[in-house]
Amino acid sequence: MLTIADVSKSYGTRELFSDVSLFIARTDRLGLIGPNGAGKSTLFGLILGEEKPDTGTIEWERGADFGYLPQESAPAGDETILHIATSGKKLEPTDDDYDIDYTLEPRARKILDGLGFKTDDADKLAKTFSGGWVMRAHLARLLVAEPALLLLDEPTNHLDLEALLWFQDYLTRYPGGLVVISHDRAFLNALCTGMLELRAGTLHYYHGNYDNFLTEKEARKHQQAAAFKNQQREIAHLQVFVDRFGAKASMASRAKSKEKQIERLKEVAVEEPTEELRKMNFKFPQPPRSGLKVIELEHVKQAYGDHVVYKDLNFTAERGQGIVLIGPNGAGKSTLLKILAGVIPIQGGTRELGSNVVPGYFAQNRLDNLNADATVFENVMELRTNENQLTEQQARAILGAFLFRKDDVHKPVSVLSGGEKTRLALARILVRPPNLLLMDEPTTHLDIQSIDALVMALKNYEGTLIFISHDVHFIKTLAKNVLHVHSGRLTHYSGDYDYYLDKSKLSDARAAITAGFTDARPTQKTEAKKPAEPAKSGVVKSKPSANEIRKFREHVGVLEKKVVDLESKQAEITAALEDPETYADKGKFHHLNLELSATVNLVTQATAEWEKAAQQLAEMERA
Repeated sequence: MLTIADVSKSYGTRELFSDVSLFIARTDRLGLIGPNGAGKSTLFGLILGEEKPDTGTIEWERGADFGYLPQESAPAGDETILHIATSGKKLEPTDDDYDIDYTLEPRARKILDGLGFKTDDADKLAKTFSGGWVMRAHLARLLVAEPALLLLDEPTNHLDLEALLWFQDYLTRYPGGLVVISHDRAFLNALCTGMLELRAGTLHYYHGNYDNFLTEKEARKHQQAAAFKNQQREIAHLQVFVDRFGAKASMASRAKSKEKQIERLKEVAVEEPTEELRKMNFKFPQPPRSGLKVIELEHVKQAYGDHVVYKDLNFTAERGQGIVLIGPNGAGKSTLLKILAGVIPIQGGTRELGSNVVPGYFAQNRLDNLNADATVFENVMELRTNENQLTEQQARAILGAFLFRKDDVHKPVSVLSGGEKTRLALARILVRPPNLLLMDEPTTHLDIQSIDALVMALKNYEGTLIFISHDVHFIKTLAKNVLHVHSGRLTHYSGDYDYYLDKSKLSDARAAITAGFTDARPTQKTEAKKPAEPAKSGVVKSKPSANEIRKFREHVGVLEKKVVDLESKQAEITAALEDPETYADKGKFHHLNLELSATVNLVTQATAEWEKAAQQLAEMERA
């Protein structure tokens, strides 16, 4: 379908890649990976014809079409969401009515639903939605059009977990080819039959998914190292002969022959394997040792208005534990982490830190951890105290470990990308190492190499770690205990994530992160049961019929979807506030802040309504 032959591309004196060759068949599912700045998006631009190669050719098979999803889309105009979703195919007839595709609009609406849009959203103007939701509409356009080859640049960035799982499942049945740039290892594992790694100016092909790539890459590295060592040994052996006998007339011809042999070996020499450049490389300074009991919550109450998140919450963490918080969106995971961090005051009960405990909080909104009005360097130096005596040289060394080098340290925080904000927030933790580390989605915006570096650093961390993540690899590597949060209750699993999957009887490791369930769950201390109140909202007092239960279950489902939709909107607004371009327009920044505040209130109200209905449904089912 697509043939790339001996393609090279440079910008000035910087060579991105050279002599790249690739053949893509109609059935290929390829993941394109490599460090940030390696040239992945540029390679897409060459394939699309938006840029021209310095050398080489790119040829498409006749009749092959493609669809492209960039990282960012152009601003939306006056078109509706449905219009965007159907714009990849003709909706109007050309010559006669037989040209009308009557399945187009229903298919588009079904795909929009899978990507998280509500039914009536399809007919709304796209410009009334955030950029993330417009990107979802463009993703729907590609899926509706079904081109022979999909080229997707970070397609999961704008999807919540529910929409991502639907999208991932849809792509497993997609009839065409696929090349995707992604840092989501679970996504690559589920879809890819081959991996393309763009590294040090060369494109390397590997069979299988991302896990297969890691195994094969390591094997190739060992083979290359062995070949290099053997070749260097042979060259050294020949050189000894030349040095010893080159000056003797009787041996001159043989020595000359050995020299030519050395030259031929050097011409085809195997390069010594090298480590990738610009990779985060750090470790957490080991913090002061805390007491055995690190933190304890007793009878904690927390509510937002009328919405009670926790009524009688009890929790204890001990030194050295690695605990992951999982559960449905809106269950209260981030709220629990903020309570533990002391970021929000509790409304009832007690929060007690153990002996010599120093907490550190890594917020989901990175700006909560950063000084937005300062530079990268100033964000680290402002943490200087009489105790740590941080010098400018030490600050630069810390920032260098997080890829902030030379003039990068003078960048204002307002212009940093999402990945750079995450790296800076991590760098600040190193200045004041806590022995209770609380992290909310720490891998967001990090590339795979940076995630691996963070995993390695946390594996060697000797403090107590409590975190929230949607990254299965991150969870499986670091979690020693699992805490399931749902409806104000905590379920402890005294084992790792695989232990949780086994005990909860959940087979999909990714979907299980946000799973909600009510069985086999120990209850916390609760108030004495009150007499049942008169039934409301059409709930029957006793022994409701199967049809009534079914209808009310559908009602609960509608309320739950409302919560999910609002949370998705909240996530999109938060992402927009993390975009440096937002701060160039003060009016836009102010508007987004107001919209975020209103959306948070709506999430709180909708969650309370859903939980109340879910409780009524449970009572109906028990009757």
